[in-house]
Order: sequence, then structure tokens, then C-alpha cells
Amino acid sequence: MNVLLLGSGGREHAIAWKLARSPLLERLFIAPGNAGTSAVGTNLPIPVNDFQAIKEACIMHEIGMVVVGPEDPLVKGIHDFFLADPVLKNIPVAGPLKMAAQLEGSKDFAKAFMQRHSIPTAAYRTFTAETLDEGCRFLETLNPPYVLKADGLAAGKGVVILPSLAEAKTELASMLLDSRFGEASRKVVIEEFLSGIELSVFVITDGDSYKILPEAKDYKKIGEGDTGPNTGGMGSVSPVPFASDAFMEKVETRVIKPTIDGLKREGIPYKGFIFFGLINVKGDPFVIEYNCRMGDPEAESVIPRIKNDLLRLFIATGEGTLEREEISVDPRFTATVILVSEGYPGDYVKGRVITGLDKVTGSLVFHSGTKQDASGNILTNGGRVIAVTSFGDTMHDALEKSYEGARLIHFEGAAFRRDIGFDL
Repeated sequence: MNVLLLGSGGREHAIAWKLARSPLLERLFIAPGNAGTSAVGTNLPIPVNDFQAIKEACIMHEIGMVVVGPEDPLVKGIHDFFLADPVLKNIPVAGPLKMAAQLEGSKDFAKAFMQRHSIPTAAYRTFTAETLDEGCRFLETLNPPYVLKADGLAAGKGVVILPSLAEAKTELASMLLDSRFGEASRKVVIEEFLSGIELSVFVITDGDSYKILPEAKDYKKIGEGDTGPNTGGMGSVSPVPFASDAFMEKVETRVIKPTIDGLKREGIPYKGFIFFGLINVKGDPFVIEYNCRMGDPEAESVIPRIKNDLLRLFIATGEGTLEREEISVDPRFTATVILVSEGYPGDYVKGRVITGLDKVTGSLVFHSGTKQDASGNILTNGGRVIAVTSFGDTMHDALEKSYEGARLIHFEGAAFRRDIGFDL
């Protein structure tokens, strides 16, 4: 089978690396891909939201399955596009329909869905520019800190947590009136602050049955000790030490099963990954957010631990036979450290030469924001540049190996957090 994978980040390189190991795979194409994915498949210079160009690529390369890495094309309806096209309708798409992708595409939609199906989450209300004064009054009823979330997609940076009421009111006005996050903050969700420790839980579902994948914990803040602005993610570890069997049983019965059942009850077909962003509050799981795809950088820690043939799992998802599969997981720890460009998540320079990649041994190196020039040099091409993932018998062993690898990779202005896993 020929497979087309959409995306260009570390998540997509990890998925491509895993798919390339499948005996069921004939050829792998990645659109647009990065310098790393070109080593395991063929990159196609097609943006993930150019559905017409994706259609032409599917026809030209006789694609038998499309795997969607990032959220944007899912929220924009690429799965619906395939189903509506007489030429493409029989090509399975690993990723949900547009309506189901609203679980990530709209915080308001997700919160209302959770409320309808009694899924534990923080109390909330949603406001627009027209109800700004009402939003300020609602903030006055809450205890600090204050949580404001842009309703739409904001590249993982649309959540703001503020210590004072005055700052929260100013931020709310900035998001609604000044479009701080563009169209994404046309609506803003304000919710109560939950105190606890976060983790990410993943399932793959064919819309009827589901399989739970290894959990992970990622680190969003740019600075050590979880300080500074949010990024797309600075590192991750898997498994999560506090995610005991008893806790995960609560996650399944209170969160996962009601979500799958709720989708079915509302007649919303769902094929692909569901990412549950959770917080452990005194031993009980609450949902912070849904994502309609694998996480990044969690994928770089989770996917290497999955022993199954990933392509076979995607095929079973498309055919509705996922119930027959059993997930096999490597019991060892994995830890991922992300190298980022100087200035990220603000402005940063692209095109800096990366060296030392060939010196990393005993670890997996997943590319994110990279490209290759005509001379074969690997250059920076994004804020998050390289992910180094290592196995270890303990979390500390895995982290030590990843940091050892990260220190061997160089580009001007390279930075990485040195405290991944500090809170575990």
C-alpha cells in the first residue's frame, strides 16, 4: 500500500519513521515533510491545506491511505473533502470528520460536549466582543489565577493563565477586541482554574471500539520550572509515573468511554486519534482539552513505545476492525528533549546550519523545523527544530541519554529546557 502522510513536524517524522517499518507499506509520501522525513519516504512540496493538490498527488502516486498529522486540515474538513469526491471517496483517511474535529477546533464546542455527557471538566462560560462586560463580571466571581482560552486553533499558544483580576480583564479585552489570536479569539472561554498535575492520554478509534495508547506528559513553557510563555512543547516523557492502573481506570470509565459513547450517540463518526489533555486533581482526572490528532512532542515519546505495526492499526481503523487488534507496548521509559530556535516562541531566524546530527548514537532524532539545501546541509526552518528521544529503564536514564544527544547537536542560538521531568 502507498501511504500519504500530511504534515511537517516532529510528530510527522515519528509517524513516518514508524510507518516505514511496516511490511504492509510499499511507498511512503510526506507532504510537505522535512529534512528528516526525506530519509524514510518521499517529500512532496504540498501544503497540508491545499486539498486539490493533495487530490492530484493521491491520483498520481496511487495512494491507498491518507494519514493526517496536524489539526488544521482536519478542522478545515479534509476527511469530508475525500468522502465527497467520487475519485477519492474510497481512500481511507486516518483522522476525524470536520464536525468531530471541532472537539479541538472549538473550545466552546468541546466544553458543551463534555457538559452534555457528564465528562469531568472545569466550570466555564464563553464570551464574545459583544459580551465583554459580562465576561469581566464573570471573572469577578472566580478565584485567581484566571484561565482564558481562545476558542479556535492557536498553535498551542491560545491559553493564558493570569494571577490578577486586572490582568485577566485586560487580556480578555485584548483577545476579543484586538484579536490577539486572530480569528481564534473571536470567542473566548473563561474557566475555573484546576490545581493539579497534567498528562496526555491517547486513544485510536474506528468510531466504535478504541485502543488506549501509552500516556505521556509534555512541557509547554519555554523556561525551566514551567516559566515564560507557552510553546508547542519543549519535551515529553512516557509513561507517566503517577498514572497508576487505578487512575487510568478512572480515566477510561469517566473520560474515554463517555467520549466515544457521546460521539456515537450524537451521530458523529470518528476515525483516528483522540488526545485527552487531562489534569490529575487529588487522584481524579479532569479534561482540560481534546485534540483530534497525536500530540507533539508527545508523539516522539509515545510512538517509539508502540510495538504494533502502525499501518496495520490505521487499516483496522479505516475498516472498522480495530477491536481485533491488541496494543503491545515497550515497558521502558522514553524521554524527548526539543531543541528550539533562539527567540522562540516569539520571532526567530531561519536558515541556520545544523551540525552534529550524525554524532548522536543510541537515541532517535526526529526533525521538526528543518529543511535541506542544495548542498545537502540541514538548516533550521522553524521554532521547534529537533527532537531527541531515548529509551531507558528509568525516566532518569532516558532523560540522561536524550540530554547527552541534545548536547551533540549545534546550530546558532540553539536552546533546550534542562529540566524535563522535573515535577515527576
